Amino acid sequence: MKVTIIGIGLIGGSMALDVQRLYENALIVGIDSNENHLNEALSLGLIHQKGNLDDDLDGDFVILAVPVDVALLLLPKILDCVSDHTIVIDVGSTKKPICEVVENHPRRSNFLATHPIAGTEFSGPNAAIENLFEDKVNIICEIEKTAYKKQEKALELFRNLKMRIRYMEPKSHDKHIAYVSHLSHISSFMLGKTVIEKEKDEKDIFDMAGSGFESTVRLAKSSPSMWTPIFKQNKKQIVKSLEEYIVNLSSFKSFLESDDYEAIFNEMKNTNRIKEILK
Repeated sequence: MKVTIIGIGLIGGSMALDVQRLYENALIVGIDSNENHLNEALSLGLIHQKGNLDDDLDGDFVILAVPVDVALLLLPKILDCVSDHTIVIDVGSTKKPICEVVENHPRRSNFLATHPIAGTEFSGPNAAIENLFEDKVNIICEIEKTAYKKQEKALELFRNLKMRIRYMEPKSHDKHIAYVSHLSHISSFMLGKTVIEKEKDEKDIFDMAGSGFESTVRLAKSSPSMWTPIFKQNKKQIVKSLEEYIVNLSSFKSFLESDDYEAIFNEMKNTNRIKEILK
């Protein structure tokens, strides 16, 4: 089995590790615009050899694990060149734009749009983790537009990775992910910014930062080069989620200013039910 992975970072590298573990005969070919990433991936054993877009799109799988803006440019070109039996899978955090860009492509049936809800705040080949995808949700969009045999091949891979599958329309995906992922990253970045700016005047502030602060700003360590295109592509949904979030923050501020601690208590108590949702 030949698997070409374009973008050897956290997701692509972790996919490479798991495919090698699951399929003894797998040949993992790596393509990346960063030559240092390719060399590092080779030294870490994530890939077996370097590849290129001219010669290595003829395998069983092509995994597109690049920033979402790059994916929009690459995917049509990749579909132009793949073999009839090859399935191309993207793993980006936005789905409506990439589904639209190949909507009328002659080889649309060779493509499957997915979003594995898995990852960490780290990036690059050395961030790759074995079993990263186990018990994680993988959202699949427009599966009906992918050829049936290729659907089955991809779903078998996902089952072997022990992923949980959800089907969703691209627009719904982008709307929901804006709240549970994109907004979380913005909140983390802006909290980190607020504290860093305060630290300029009060040098001891980070000495008082506990586990709560650390876990809340963890996502602020994420790659800006990856997340800026995501925010750009999902701008409409993110703006809406930000407006609702800002309304809630403003309400909390008003309660404090008016000494309405009963309202603050009730706000937190009502939100506590998230413990029942996220067990």
